[in-house]
Amino acid sequence: MRMVDIIDTKRNGGTLSDEQLQFFVDGVVDGSIPDYQTSAFLMAIYFRGMASAEQTSLTMKMMHSGERLDLSRIPGVKVDKHSTGGVGDKVSLPLAAMVAATGIPVPMISGRGLGHTGGTLDKLEAIPGFKVELSEQEFIDQVAKEKLAIVGATGEVAPADKKIYGLRDVTDTVDSIPLIASSIMSKKIASGTDALVIDVKTGAGAFMKTLDQSRALAHALVDIGKRAGLQCMAVISDMNQPLGNKIGNTLEIEESIDVLKGKGPADLTELVLTLGSYMVVMGGKAKTPEEARRLLEQTITDGTAYDRFKAMVIAQGGDPRVMDDYQVMPQAKYQIPYPAKRDGVVTKLAADEIGTASMLLGGGRQKADDELDYSVGIELHHKLGDTVKAGEPLLTIYSNRQMIEDVERLLDESIEVSDHGEQPALIHEIID
Repeated sequence: MRMVDIIDTKRNGGTLSDEQLQFFVDGVVDGSIPDYQTSAFLMAIYFRGMASAEQTSLTMKMMHSGERLDLSRIPGVKVDKHSTGGVGDKVSLPLAAMVAATGIPVPMISGRGLGHTGGTLDKLEAIPGFKVELSEQEFIDQVAKEKLAIVGATGEVAPADKKIYGLRDVTDTVDSIPLIASSIMSKKIASGTDALVIDVKTGAGAFMKTLDQSRALAHALVDIGKRAGLQCMAVISDMNQPLGNKIGNTLEIEESIDVLKGKGPADLTELVLTLGSYMVVMGGKAKTPEEARRLLEQTITDGTAYDRFKAMVIAQGGDPRVMDDYQVMPQAKYQIPYPAKRDGVVTKLAADEIGTASMLLGGGRQKADDELDYSVGIELHHKLGDTVKAGEPLLTIYSNRQMIEDVERLLDESIEVSDHGEQPALIHEIID
């Protein structure tokens, strides 16, 4: 078998066999296939796509290229959640605690942020002492005891994906649905979970800008999951404006804990309850999403979700005082108001550019090895459809430098106030 023949088959629109895909994945991992042939193959997939069975086969071959977690020692149906990424998207934090509080084990393996999107692990590291790296045994023991752990990848998970992902970035093949779907699902299946809810973002701050693109990706992800034997469904949610009111690591931990106290912003709370309802049904604790929603709301009312999150913080070495004293986390030196330029209705809050503004303050990474400033970020005081007066603060900039003309210029381009506007839908579709 030759790699050039596999490239030729896909370039001409053919369907690849399991054996051909195994040859490709093996060659990527052991280095026998050079980068230029891998790049050519990725471009062929970009233009020709893949059939559903091909996508699943590629995913499973990538998953088997490394270690797979065995969570069988944890009793119950293990349920996880994945998001395709966005601005202000701290959903995993309150969501995991609320679902765990219903008695469902939530073994959550998360990632870091890059560019305008934030990372769950970065947010958690704003809590002094919090450890996101646990051994496999520590991870399993904690989920078994506390029903919850949020960590970085343990062991060598899907090494084929790691190599392919690096080449996708430099060959302009990142936005290929088969490559996105196989990348996400190879890692999620390797994590050993039984059921998965996927939050596919759509809009300006999302990877997929249009609803059609987001719908195609959601169907691809769910199809792979079900073919691989997972309970799997997806929610397409809006990312034309930041989710919640706070962007930045310390700020997003604050807002996550506020949700657990019943004081979170309406859109964030609603998305948490929507995603969580399906997780609770998959976990066998409720028969319908409506019943599941009531159970989740009860975890806020009775404080059990708050207790689960606090137990996780303690178990992973974090300072539990953070639950009631946000000053324990890094705090920005300056809070600078950004005023509305005119009377009217907020009609544009470009999520990607607002996320980039937070990154420029130091709250995100332009390169993978950039150091983060956990204290900085942006707090929105108004969302799309809100009425504002000229001079009224639209948002507050949390910064450790007084001179922020670069950030303000970017915000000027990212925010509009007009005569008329309306609030966008938060949930666009459910893919089951």
